[in-house]
Amino acid sequence: MTTTMIIAVSGLFFLFLLFFVLIYNGFIRLRNQCEEAFATMDVYLKKRWDLVPNLVTLVKGYASHEKETFNQVIEARNRAMGSASIGELQKNENALGQGLKNLLALSEAYPDLKANEGFTNLQNQLQSIETDILQARKYYNSVVKAFNTKRELFPQSLIASMMKLNKKEYFQIDGSERSNVEVSFGGAK
Repeated sequence: MTTTMIIAVSGLFFLFLLFFVLIYNGFIRLRNQCEEAFATMDVYLKKRWDLVPNLVTLVKGYASHEKETFNQVIEARNRAMGSASIGELQKNENALGQGLKNLLALSEAYPDLKANEGFTNLQNQLQSIETDILQARKYYNSVVKAFNTKRELFPQSLIASMMKLNKKEYFQIDGSERSNVEVSFGGAK
């Protein structure tokens, strides 16, 4: 082998190694961003989970006979807190969201509850947390999209398979949340 060939082969090997390291580090960066984004969302979910017992206790004082709704909310909260995967968390969070809607709807039937300052405060806190959760989900899904896209593109897909990187799940809303809201004005249809 001539010196020129050795230099050329060494140069190609170095370029390949540099290319591999850049892609590898890009995957590590994106994987860490996915974990950070999920952890951020998890913090907001925990804040909501911590608020639920206070809300249930307050509503119980006004509507003690609505035990089924209270149990549904508390059970959904406990399932969400114990979720083992993103898919399971999504399912349980959707159930908790529906339960909270039912719980908050009770305030319409109980004017004293609706006028209670503590209830209004908890309702405002919940609304603020829901906005934070929505933003965290958007960020998480954005990072997951970047990760999954990079994972599927060639030649990155070769390195992703070597690293055994699996496709990450998006955090999606329940199908029932996608349906149109029916609006009626004064009984007119």
